Amino acid sequence: MQFIDLAAQYKHLQTKIDARIKRVLEHGKYIMGPEVQELEEKLAEYVGVKHAITCANGTDALQLTMMVFGIKAGDAVFCPTFTFFATAEVISFAGATPIFVDSDEATFNICPNDLERQIQQTIAEGKLTPRAIIAVDLFGLPANYPELEPIANKYNLKLIEDAAQGFGGAINDRKAGSFGDIATTSFFPAKPLGCYGDGGAVFTNNDEYAELVRSYRVHGKGSDKYDNVRIGMNSRLDTIQAAILLEKLVEFPTELINRNIAADAYEKQLSKTNKTPQVPEGYLSAWAQYTLLDVNRDAIMAEYKTKGVPTVIYYGTCMHQQTAFSDLGYRDGDFPVAETLAKSVFSLPMHGYICVK
Repeated sequence: MQFIDLAAQYKHLQTKIDARIKRVLEHGKYIMGPEVQELEEKLAEYVGVKHAITCANGTDALQLTMMVFGIKAGDAVFCPTFTFFATAEVISFAGATPIFVDSDEATFNICPNDLERQIQQTIAEGKLTPRAIIAVDLFGLPANYPELEPIANKYNLKLIEDAAQGFGGAINDRKAGSFGDIATTSFFPAKPLGCYGDGGAVFTNNDEYAELVRSYRVHGKGSDKYDNVRIGMNSRLDTIQAAILLEKLVEFPTELINRNIAADAYEKQLSKTNKTPQVPEGYLSAWAQYTLLDVNRDAIMAEYKTKGVPTVIYYGTCMHQQTAFSDLGYRDGDFPVAETLAKSVFSLPMHGYICVK
């Protein structure tokens, strides 16, 4: 049994994906070829935003948002402590200071109440300038944007949606990737919508932000590629990955239905004996992972292994416990919910071709 069965997906889409790749090999436009623009148009249409700008990977997508907002030394950017390292890494890479926030006990996503406490505390200390919030759509479930957006507006902060795991999720009629001032995603192969290498994208309704992202992703270019008007980076999605994603995007709504069917089956089987993930009313999860919580995690994972069922821990160490952030002065116990999650969560197999019996 595969934790994420990419081979089954390829077998299902092989003829179409192979044909797409063959067309790229024939026209030879391997960087920023026509499939890249086609993909950007279809991604924007799917998410329901004006602009989708692809880039080399999900971390770069977040880094590009830091550049667009001019995040720098002396700035504070708030993000969950229970997340993948890249979420906080890009803040430090920009020279700013990550301010970590505890998790919501029910959804595992960033806690709006603790977020506001952290903002108020940062303002009261007066050492840093609050600039932005990065909210993560953890395990496929969009964060609580109905509460996060008013908080961002109240304190005049930019809100960034990290939808690397949430792409395909939704809150009522709004899809993941459409929340906040700007959103990002990753097309890493294991993500809900993944390519066969690295890839990412930035989403926004703001024309100015979109033009800045397009410039920054290609060395800060201006109207001519040899007229560089700002310092940028080299972060382009290659054409073959765009071609693969075009075919995967067509199939994605069906895969999303299958993921939710599998999640429902897990819920029916496991809810009486395990703490299963809950989806709030009006929310749709993309089920990037199906994550259980149990203090006897190691024993349960060992039992699944004997049955041939693979399990993975996302994430065993919070950001405030990472060696790289040890100089920020956080201590164990500062974020009790997140720390409990890190000690107790584990994920079961989940993908668009799984059959849970």
